[in-house]
Amino acid sequence: MSFIVAVDGPAGSGKGTVTKKIAQKLDFINLDTGATYRCLALEVLRKGIDLNNEEKIIELANNIDIKIDSTKEGDIVYLNGEDVTKKIRQENVTKIVSQVSAIIPVRTKMVELQRNLSKGKKVIVEGRDIGTVVFPNANLKIYLDASSEVRAKRRQKQNEENGITSNYEEVLKQIIQRDNNDKNKKVGALKKADDAVLIDTSEMTIEEVVDTIEKLILTRQENEK
Repeated sequence: MSFIVAVDGPAGSGKGTVTKKIAQKLDFINLDTGATYRCLALEVLRKGIDLNNEEKIIELANNIDIKIDSTKEGDIVYLNGEDVTKKIRQENVTKIVSQVSAIIPVRTKMVELQRNLSKGKKVIVEGRDIGTVVFPNANLKIYLDASSEVRAKRRQKQNEENGITSNYEEVLKQIIQRDNNDKNKKVGALKKADDAVLIDTSEMTIEEVVDTIEKLILTRQENEK
């Protein structure tokens, strides 16, 4: 039975960690929408297409084959039949994915693909415009938020755990700038859907957020039986 949970929110609100944990607990597929754009970016690099040649990139998007298989060890991403799970995370892909995903016909095609990947499945998806654009008819919409100060502390801690030295004030400045950019994008802007449940995670642990969303999902599933 199809059941879609859309989770939106700003950077550092915990949505990535939370959706992974909920997917494991409730046996949902954690659909990584970003992986679809990364596949296209990888193919753009492989074909040597100029980033300013939007017509060629759109043509590529219309003829690309992307599949995502969920396993207990994580998602396996296939591009034209090839396992590119690790390759789409390479730095050269990361550098151009934002520019590729900003092309409106590309986003239209990828949204169509993401919907097809979710048909007939129990899926939890996180992003900026999942509840407003990608899955406007989602069974449950969540908007995770937290103060910019809390999110900056989380990002700084994450950096430290990864061996990256960072300054709190600089991280906070980046978070605020990122929020401004995300909310003012011409396409895929960060926005809370009118019917989304707002959860402020500022004073919550990851476990508390997971428990809260799990209860919302189970209640909604029960009500829709």
